[in-house]
Amino acid sequence: MGLEELEDLAVHLIISKLGPKDAAILACVNKKFSVSVSDDSLWFKFCSEDLDLSVPEDHLGYPTPSFKVTYQTWRESFRMYPWPLVKRAKKCWCALKIWMTMNFREVGATLRKGASEAEIKAVEDSLEVKLPLPARILYRFCDGQEITSAYYSGSGLGSPLGLIGGYSFYNHLVNVFLLPLSQVIMETEEFVRHLGFSSRFEYIVVAASSTYSEKWFFLNCTSGQLYVGTKNFPTIGEMIPCVPCNSGQQQDAMLLWLEEHGRRLHNGVIKLCEEGNVRSINLFPEALPLCSTAITNGVQVRASAVFVPELSDLLDDSEKYLFSYSIRMRLLPEGCNINCLSYSSCQLYWRRWIIHANDIVVSDVNGEAVVGEEHQQCAAAVLRSKDGSGNGWTAASDGAVEAGAEDGPVSSIN
Repeated sequence: MGLEELEDLAVHLIISKLGPKDAAILACVNKKFSVSVSDDSLWFKFCSEDLDLSVPEDHLGYPTPSFKVTYQTWRESFRMYPWPLVKRAKKCWCALKIWMTMNFREVGATLRKGASEAEIKAVEDSLEVKLPLPARILYRFCDGQEITSAYYSGSGLGSPLGLIGGYSFYNHLVNVFLLPLSQVIMETEEFVRHLGFSSRFEYIVVAASSTYSEKWFFLNCTSGQLYVGTKNFPTIGEMIPCVPCNSGQQQDAMLLWLEEHGRRLHNGVIKLCEEGNVRSINLFPEALPLCSTAITNGVQVRASAVFVPELSDLLDDSEKYLFSYSIRMRLLPEGCNINCLSYSSCQLYWRRWIIHANDIVVSDVNGEAVVGEEHQQCAAAVLRSKDGSGNGWTAASDGAVEAGAEDGPVSSIN
């Protein structure tokens, strides 16, 4: 029995096992197969599997008449790119947007529509570069963030709505957003003009902090590697790669960077923080193995650290790498328990943190502290090497007794 003699349901089941390309080829065989392949439920399956779509729409979010038209439109819009790379970039943006919808809609409102091929070419012509394919596809899906007056405070504090997020310690405040292509041109030309770089500068600026504390990310359009500027960038152009080199992946450092950021958001490694009525993405890790936690007598202490490249000096042999560490303390709902007695509140009055680098103590914080029920302390330490560790303890009192989290969280800053 040939396929032509099968019942329609059997043909449909067989076609559903095929991929989109094979299904399209089969539709050319005869009218019966063409009718079966035109079933929109089949193309819903393809759109769902390849593009994570549950409604028929194009890559800019505009509705289409059917899932078949949707799939055809997507393939036509990205015909000049490898389809597996398109699917990967789509999955990356989809994961980020789902997290924003569930947790931080204000950031989602700053995302721009995808750029056109003409707009991408205008960037390439203006800056005399060729964007790596993964970067082109990422911009086709989303042309960075629009930090307008509706979201931007206009002060040195900048906007808290950076998709990449940031951190703060002492008077250093960072919050990084993705630049739209129009700003990519302006900022890149500014670096070339004022820092004396060659007009054949092969880097473009793709992300930056909106605050008074500068932090810049650069995409090398030749290698596809993503870099972040150090303390010495304004004088000698010193940069650090953001993504480990992987010869098996071609020019996709920016995509890898965003994929890892999305994973950390979804897994709760990094979360939102709220100070006053202002929310932002905080890059201090909140989950193992990047965050350490200790609980003693009902007092929870968490510790983690982030590397601060924009204040690091790779030319300084004694103080190359600057890390900021965060110690978060809170009283658990069951209260503070000392000697079988429970207290509904306690007050931190002493803390000690010791930071090591290669078994050398580089920072020893030992002193009084006055805080309430919840508290976060952020500070910084400069290390000679990339590897370091920290340990310490806190002492709290209800007014009559002490509750120490001694030998509390050991937070790796490796």
